[in-house]
Amino acid sequence: MHADDVRFLFAYDRWATRRIFAVLDGIDEEVWSQTHVVDERGLGGILVHELGALMRWRHSLDRLEGKRPRPELDPLPEPRQLIELFETEWLRYDEWQSRWTDEMMDFPVDGVAMWKFLAHVVNHGTQHRSEAAALLTAEDRSPGDLDLGEFAEEANAAD
Repeated sequence: MHADDVRFLFAYDRWATRRIFAVLDGIDEEVWSQTHVVDERGLGGILVHELGALMRWRHSLDRLEGKRPRPELDPLPEPRQLIELFETEWLRYDEWQSRWTDEMMDFPVDGVAMWKFLAHVVNHGTQHRSEAAALLTAEDRSPGDLDLGEFAEEANAAD
């Protein structure tokens, strides 16, 4: 897989996550902080976990030193704070992605091509966004279509 293909997947991931964020304003605190709705998590916990996984995979695959981030262990941030944390992480991804090459995508990490782990990161986000979207829709706050095809059409029209 080419680096630009993986960048496209991450652009989709960001676009879809921002659609979730677009309907969070004014979310009831009880809905946001509830737990044990989907497994042990609720809406806020699901989105924090999505961020944590994004951070840990970048940290691991970019071979960064130090302790791996675990925002799930911190107190649940308010929605606006969580959005800011995502925006900061996306800037870090932008910097990292600027260094990606096609050769890097084929580099084996534990015997698996790096692009496959990166595709996993996007797929993992899709799983948890779907959970969040279902919870938001139940609150009459549907984020609308989150399909890759929808993103591709929008991106193509913008080009």
